[in-house]
Amino acid sequence: MFFILIGLLLIASMPVLAEEAVQGQPAATAVTTAAPVAPAVAAVPTAAPEKSVVQQALDTVKNLQVGIDTTWVLITAFLVFFMNLGFAMVESGLCRAKNTVNILAKNFIVFAIASAAFWVIGWGLMFGNGNPFVGLEGLLFASGADNSPAIGDAYKGVYAAINWTGVPMWAKFFFQLVFAGTAATIVSGAVAERIKFVSFIVFSFFLVGILYPITGHWIWGGGFLVSLGMFDFAGSTVVHSVGGWAALAGVLMLGARYGKYRADGSVRPIFGHNMSTATLGAFVLWFGWFGFNPGSTMGVGDGSAIAHIAVTTNTAAAMAILSSTVVSWLIQKKPDLSMILNGALAGLVAITAPCAFVSVGSSAIIGLIAGVLVVLAVMMFDRLKIDDPVGALSVHLVNGIWGTLAVGLFAVDKITGTATGNGLFSGGGFKLLGAQATGVVAVGAFTLIASLVIWYIIKLALGMRVSREEEIAGLDLGEHGSKAYPDFQGFLTK
Repeated sequence: MFFILIGLLLIASMPVLAEEAVQGQPAATAVTTAAPVAPAVAAVPTAAPEKSVVQQALDTVKNLQVGIDTTWVLITAFLVFFMNLGFAMVESGLCRAKNTVNILAKNFIVFAIASAAFWVIGWGLMFGNGNPFVGLEGLLFASGADNSPAIGDAYKGVYAAINWTGVPMWAKFFFQLVFAGTAATIVSGAVAERIKFVSFIVFSFFLVGILYPITGHWIWGGGFLVSLGMFDFAGSTVVHSVGGWAALAGVLMLGARYGKYRADGSVRPIFGHNMSTATLGAFVLWFGWFGFNPGSTMGVGDGSAIAHIAVTTNTAAAMAILSSTVVSWLIQKKPDLSMILNGALAGLVAITAPCAFVSVGSSAIIGLIAGVLVVLAVMMFDRLKIDDPVGALSVHLVNGIWGTLAVGLFAVDKITGTATGNGLFSGGGFKLLGAQATGVVAVGAFTLIASLVIWYIIKLALGMRVSREEEIAGLDLGEHGSKAYPDFQGFLTK
């Protein structure tokens, strides 16, 4: 389309080009006096020649491409933002009715906290020019220069690590912001039904403002892990594992919900109050993931990479649904809807890192394994008495790790243009797998330890857990003084 536009412009501009060829001839460049000894008069400067119609057409096409890419990035960012609704619905549906107001409040305010934290400090720490461990320039209030829309010009900004995309800085910022907010939302589900509202808010600010950007800098900000050859296309580690490690730290500090485990150590199931809401939420998340993964191209290109990523994303989700259904059916003798929903999310998390680096067939294998892992992980955490009301650890932490390692196993070099090298099963040996494993360990160790420290400080300063009386009565009344279902009082105390 662009070349047709250029051709039409050229045909229409032929008379203009001919006229410019005549008018473009310079006038006399020097004037002298009759006296031979008089000094010469300096040359009269001529005005800078105007751009030719061809160059103007090329500039128009270039600007149009930037506009299309910017529109794509923002639309996909809006889809990721919409995932906040999905997380809220899944969490509220899988928890008890008496905590619904609290869960909705947490999921609503967390993006506001994330927006403030990422704008104030997080963006600069993650993408500012600095050292292999943290960004040091353009730190506060995303105030650094960035001239990436001027494609072809020398870069003069302070966010060189993300200058590979030509969209304006604020489009980059917003796209990365919605990802950062997702990490904090993951924590919400794992600590549900017993966390103090204020403590969750404070931790979310530190997570999005400091912890998430530091580890993000290591991989997406030009840090040491990308230098080692680690790849994470859309965030299996950067987003999901980080949120999962932070959530694990919170769960360990909080302890289990009252009544979750019997005196003999057996598990007392605590069922969600609204599986309809949870199912709708899972659909919203599945839909939003088509912004999460394809949008990480940060540009349209010829569309082939976007299409490939969309198909690998969907394939992994579908296969994970099937495998989680079968495994839960075999183990529990009935197909468990909560396992089916978490199977879908597990497949989506697992394919997030490798979606642009693997074949469709490999994405199916990744999804099948993810569906099995999520069921087994839920059972494992229960046996360890690590109480996770919505399965956030099994979905985001376990399958974030699996998806990251899957790059090292299944990657096909330049399958969508990115030179990753081949994974182990594609003849590339252990090099890429080793880099992926190094990233998993480094990010996991830092995030878990740092999160434990922050949670501990919060516990000392504010307390982490509501009282037993508030927990039994429900956080809706204890924390917010309101009820989600005032006309159905019987559900509130169960």
